[in-house]
Amino acid sequence: MYKEKTTVYVVDDEETVLNVTERMLVSAGYEVRQFTSAQGLLDCPTLCLAACLILDVKLPDLDGLELQRRLAAERSSPPVVFITGYGDIPMTVKAMQQGAVDFLPKPFGKDELLTAVRSAVEKHEQALKVMEASEDILLRVEDLTPREMQVFERVASGMMNREIAAELGTSEQTVKLQRAGVMKKMGVESLADLVRLYEQYREARRVLGR
Repeated sequence: MYKEKTTVYVVDDEETVLNVTERMLVSAGYEVRQFTSAQGLLDCPTLCLAACLILDVKLPDLDGLELQRRLAAERSSPPVVFITGYGDIPMTVKAMQQGAVDFLPKPFGKDELLTAVRSAVEKHEQALKVMEASEDILLRVEDLTPREMQVFERVASGMMNREIAAELGTSEQTVKLQRAGVMKKMGVESLADLVRLYEQYREARRVLGR
């Protein structure tokens, strides 16, 4: 059973669908927020709190696939499960290519819905873990001095201490001390771990858009 705070946002212009979907989700322990339009969702200040979005493909103000595309541009956008009475294969393929977790034709059953939502919530939780790990790495790197950062980058690129010293105009002994300082601040004990951490740092910047 998921924690009570796990929240699912449902967007559909049919009140019956909204209410039926909410009952299915609430019975499984989820909190639910309803929206009858894409703009209503986009205007919601707590969108970032959703662990999953259930979106109707045919909305009155904005196509569901276009809404998905806009949300995907936001790094904090939760996973999407599409529901539709008008789905076809090309539409399904496009939705999945854009990152949708599932595509459910109406009418859908409770088991189908909960399986899709469970997958979306798990994906959301994994993404949060990645974000937290990325933030941790960036915080550690921010603790490095400018010169330590230069040494960090060059060590990770495979340069020897003497090569780094020559490029930075310092002594090899100074580079050794600075490399030791980098390893201590980054919490690693081997060169291999330091190189791996640098790759994780680069990935963290990509994930967080920095």
